[in-house]
Amino acid sequence: MDIIRDPLWNNIRVDGVAIRLVDTPAFQRLRYIRQLGLAYLVYPGATHTRFEHALGAYHLCKLTLGLLRERDALRGIDDEECLVVSVAALLHDLGHYPFSHALEEIGAAHHEDVAEALLTSGDVGNVLRTAVATDAPERIAALVRGTSASPLQGLISGSLDLDKIEYLKRDAHMCGVPYGEIDADRLINSLVLAQAPETGLPVVAVAEKGLSALESLLFAKYQMYRNVYWHHAVRSATAMYKRIVDDACQSGALSTDQLQRFTDEQLLYYLESNAPSALLTALRTRRLYKRATQWPATDLDEAFDWIASDRRRVVATERVIAGELGLAPDEVLLDYPEKTQMLGLDIPIVRRNGAVERLTHRGLVGAINLPLLSQELYRSARWLRVFTVRDVVVDPRRMLELLEAA
Repeated sequence: MDIIRDPLWNNIRVDGVAIRLVDTPAFQRLRYIRQLGLAYLVYPGATHTRFEHALGAYHLCKLTLGLLRERDALRGIDDEECLVVSVAALLHDLGHYPFSHALEEIGAAHHEDVAEALLTSGDVGNVLRTAVATDAPERIAALVRGTSASPLQGLISGSLDLDKIEYLKRDAHMCGVPYGEIDADRLINSLVLAQAPETGLPVVAVAEKGLSALESLLFAKYQMYRNVYWHHAVRSATAMYKRIVDDACQSGALSTDQLQRFTDEQLLYYLESNAPSALLTALRTRRLYKRATQWPATDLDEAFDWIASDRRRVVATERVIAGELGLAPDEVLLDYPEKTQMLGLDIPIVRRNGAVERLTHRGLVGAINLPLLSQELYRSARWLRVFTVRDVVVDPRRMLELLEAA
């Protein structure tokens, strides 16, 4: 065991297999991929990376497996499966693009798909096959995608995986905000293995005593989305970055295959050398676009969801709005964060009488209706915004008309 000092979890004990994986070039690249993308332009402390987050997720996984083992809850699950799961926690973010999730919003392959190729080939694949199991890369890829039949799947990818607990705690700590203060210890100690009510197969569940900790996670996630992840200036910088990269790809100066190999600064340096633009200079010098107008999702229907996914339609509409406002085509940016869930609807709850019930959209008797509440919180945190290069007076009703006609 090696010890890595961490500002959040203190001492992280890393075994020999994990050390070999950490030392691979693919994992070392994560040192240079910021966890929160461009949020450091708003919160200067948000320069932490996917590297320390991955170590933190590994630490929480090892801790959880140890607690489950103490309770004799891992009966029937061998040591190899536990090793595969802990390594999956370490490697779950291996495929992330520069500046985190932003490029997935312009149509780049999901980072979990990129990770599969890295897991099954090269140095990482070799270590996994020789030090873990011959089929370890494929098993780990399935855990990362959320498609594994392992009873421990829920620890790696699911409605309440350890990744969420780790990033909420770390992001809040590094941003210097109180919003991510979740009862992580209570939540982890409430994780159990139980028989899924539909199949009878063992799955990760939450003991009823952990419901209050689950509520704290929901509120923390909402507050972090509202105040950090979807902060208007963070979304302005993200919209600028997406447009810069998309324009470079459309012009042929950059290919999507290159994106997965770059670090944050490597990509910006490449763009400065091969696709310079006023927009890139503005981003580099933090001259962020301004909010011209905005609407919360609570005031909109699903007819506007295309703004989060149809990149060509978005660019065309931006040009129309720019013409209406007398601006250049790249001086207007639309932003509507990709649809997400504050809390999933597939969490088994072990009641105090031993019965297992699934937390669904109907909620749970005797508890806050978390799914309904999460949907309402999500809609209030998500905003559709029109950004412009400088302050411009706009008619919000006219802007909606243009969006509706797009």
